[in-house]
Amino acid sequence: MAVTLQQIADAAGVSRGTVDRALNNRGRINPDVAKKIKKLAAEMGYQPNRAGRALALSCRSITIGVILQAADTPFMKKVLMGIAKAKEEVERLGAAVVVEQIRGVDAEKVIFAMKKMRESGCNGIALVAVEDQHLRLMIKEFSEAGIPIITFNSDLEQSGRLCFVGQNSLQSGKTAAGLMTEILPPGAAVQIISGYPHNQSHRDRCRGFAQELVLRRGNSSQPEVHYAYDDDAAARKITRELLDKYGESLGIYVAASGVEGICEAIRERGLAGKVKVISNDLTLENEEELRRGTIQFLIGQDAYRQGYAPVAVLFYKLFDGKDPEQEYDYTEIVIKTKYNL
Repeated sequence: MAVTLQQIADAAGVSRGTVDRALNNRGRINPDVAKKIKKLAAEMGYQPNRAGRALALSCRSITIGVILQAADTPFMKKVLMGIAKAKEEVERLGAAVVVEQIRGVDAEKVIFAMKKMRESGCNGIALVAVEDQHLRLMIKEFSEAGIPIITFNSDLEQSGRLCFVGQNSLQSGKTAAGLMTEILPPGAAVQIISGYPHNQSHRDRCRGFAQELVLRRGNSSQPEVHYAYDDDAAARKITRELLDKYGESLGIYVAASGVEGICEAIRERGLAGKVKVISNDLTLENEEELRRGTIQFLIGQDAYRQGYAPVAVLFYKLFDGKDPEQEYDYTEIVIKTKYNL
């Protein structure tokens, strides 16, 4: 007789829903619990009823659209790996996944891609959002028409979207500020280099960083935000200007892409390790700068899961009618130094 999810749940001492999340890598679950459940499932000989799902899917059409903004950045390339894995899995079950990659951040291009996907028969869409009223209204229109929308990496609240998958960016910024106050000499200046002013994740990181920095340093001086629009050349120019002004008595929080340009500017002045840099995202490029000592801390946000989970959640919504367990599915905030990479 086939092993059921309930039998695994009873053996593990957890709920059936927890077992479902662990075996399908979706939703928030303690990693140790997930490991225990997967070990028990293997020992008990559990086999998912993929054949039954594929047979059921052959009688209906499910197509999921994914719209990835800033697709040319190192971080989003890691997100794309998660999307590719989820696409592979759901397509084995008979569904289809179409992916639209957009260079940079452009609400009009997202709206155009949404309309194109609706015309081609997409039943649900996962997208990287941007703060734009026209996009908000478009998401609301799709949702009311029965096409669920999930935002990931960057949210757009009050839009009618089904849920958000990504980092709690406000807390991420606060984490960076707490670290910065531990390593920055008294009296040193602090500046922020961010991506796009209309990207909610970038904006919330800056806001959280500024709030915590003022709280921790005990003054009302807000760090200035400089926008590089995920461009290394722009970030390099901004950094050179900051070094001209502050010299080595400087801390830089990098809230988006542009790390390569920032680190090049610091190294060309011979200030690696003297100017303190904290950045988001565990990309290969950023990790190399961490090892070299140009960056002191990296804050990760699980890029792979941000790509994988939205596709999986939409699949279960469209196939089983199952809603996500929470509106905000936050990924873990991970702190890395050169000693624990």
